[in-house]
Amino acid sequence: MSHKVTIPIGPYHPLQEEPEFYKLVVDGERVVDIDVRIGWNHRGIEKLSESKSFDQSAYLVERICGICSTSHPIAFVNAVEDIDEMEVPERALYIRTITGELERLHSHMLWLGLAGHFLGYNTVFMWAWRYREPILDVLEAISGNRNNYAMMKPGGVRRDIDNSEIPYYKKVINDELLPAVEMFKGAVLDDPVLAARLKGVGVLKHEDAVDYSVLGPTARASGYDIDVRRDEPYAAYDRVDWKVILQYEGDVFAKAVIRILEMFESIKILNQCFDKLPAGPIDCKPKHISPGDGIGHHEAPRGEVIHIVRSDGTNRPVRHKVRAPTFMNFPSFKKTVVGETISDATIILAAIDPCYCCTERLTAIDHKKNNIVCGAERLIHLSQHKTWDLGKSMGFSDSELTKKMGRKIE
Repeated sequence: MSHKVTIPIGPYHPLQEEPEFYKLVVDGERVVDIDVRIGWNHRGIEKLSESKSFDQSAYLVERICGICSTSHPIAFVNAVEDIDEMEVPERALYIRTITGELERLHSHMLWLGLAGHFLGYNTVFMWAWRYREPILDVLEAISGNRNNYAMMKPGGVRRDIDNSEIPYYKKVINDELLPAVEMFKGAVLDDPVLAARLKGVGVLKHEDAVDYSVLGPTARASGYDIDVRRDEPYAAYDRVDWKVILQYEGDVFAKAVIRILEMFESIKILNQCFDKLPAGPIDCKPKHISPGDGIGHHEAPRGEVIHIVRSDGTNRPVRHKVRAPTFMNFPSFKKTVVGETISDATIILAAIDPCYCCTERLTAIDHKKNNIVCGAERLIHLSQHKTWDLGKSMGFSDSELTKKMGRKIE
């Protein structure tokens, strides 16, 4: 006799780093339906960008996601440059590629470690964190930061690479990182326990990957041959030799294989970029952005991220739209989790490497009356009142809070 039970997971859960909420409908141990509710995370990045200069917005979009902290700026500056069809110096294009691939390495390594943690394979978790460190060391040596690198600007990059440091970067990549990736390839891909745990789990068929328009490793693990670095080249990706990695099984194991093998391609790209890094300026120093619309993209570690920027000829965007890859990948979760067991639900979700801070947009709508009940102004109003109440609970006087917040909140 069928007996369906609803299990709520989230919006806070120990195996998910960000807030999300979904309800599993289960019959025994088997998932028969799922109701996914996003919208728990909102910081108003797009609206904030309209009050910043083009230069400042490049810093702002770095803060959309700590793991994709150069993916969004690359897409943003590509969009701004598209408005005026800027000629970005060759050296800057190579430096953008270097930064982007170093980020892909640390992101895939981070995902691999977390996947091991989710499965109770904490040795992989600790190995991944150990070997992610040299990547962050190189990023810090190049940019000054282990995260939020502040490298991108419209027209080029902010910091040059010291040619005398390139032997050190290549030594770290080839002598420390490459052997580590080889080790992961053997330890993960040849492990019979992981194969038994992940193969055939959470399968996304090729036709479903196409129908859901999924991106990045989620798509390529189902044989969906897309990669914007190759399909619509930018930066220096058409100046170096590399290949798009494909798997065809569409399961969680295939997604792990994709990320591990993509790390080898990133190392190959980095070596070529360091060897071919041309001399010359790193910035075309644009003085003005014309009125018009621009579209920029970047193959982020999770898939293609798109930024659309509209300019009215002033020094700031009048509209800035961001579409992150998780927005496209997340709906496929329903297709892959129904029919699986409760214990597999979290790792199937984790396999798409979801990033909610990249994705979330929040507007509360009354579907019965079909009207917005909580838009931007209401959110600001609620936030100000919450801040005022917290301040009062901490012992601040009305005059102190008025001074801090610029006005008294009634």
